[in-house]
Amino acid sequence: MVNLGLSRVDDAVAARHPGLGEFAACQSGAFLKGVLACAGGTAAALGLQTLFARTARAPFRWRVLAAMVAGSLASYWVTRVESQKCSDLWLFLETGRLPKDRGAGEGPQDSGAQPGVG
Repeated sequence: MVNLGLSRVDDAVAARHPGLGEFAACQSGAFLKGVLACAGGTAAALGLQTLFARTARAPFRWRVLAAMVAGSLASYWVTRVESQKCSDLWLFLETGRLPKDRGAGEGPQDSGAQPGVG
């Protein structure tokens, strides 16, 4: 049995997927970055609201709520981006190829010829 975080993975599964440890480390880092983004985003939003408290006269509990929502959104975004990087890493480790770019907007290459001419 191979330890992977708090759970154990069978040796046969670990042998079939040699990049499992790297993927788990990547996901762990992604979740840690998300937690830090939540704390940092909440603190930054609350700090900005306190700095501009003269213009926004909302009760403190509503400012805290808004800061928590901002921190949660920041956490979601950071975790989503970092988890996508981990998924790309997993695909690379399993297949040896990089995944195709998503949404790059690249169409077929133009050969330089104009349509309808020639």
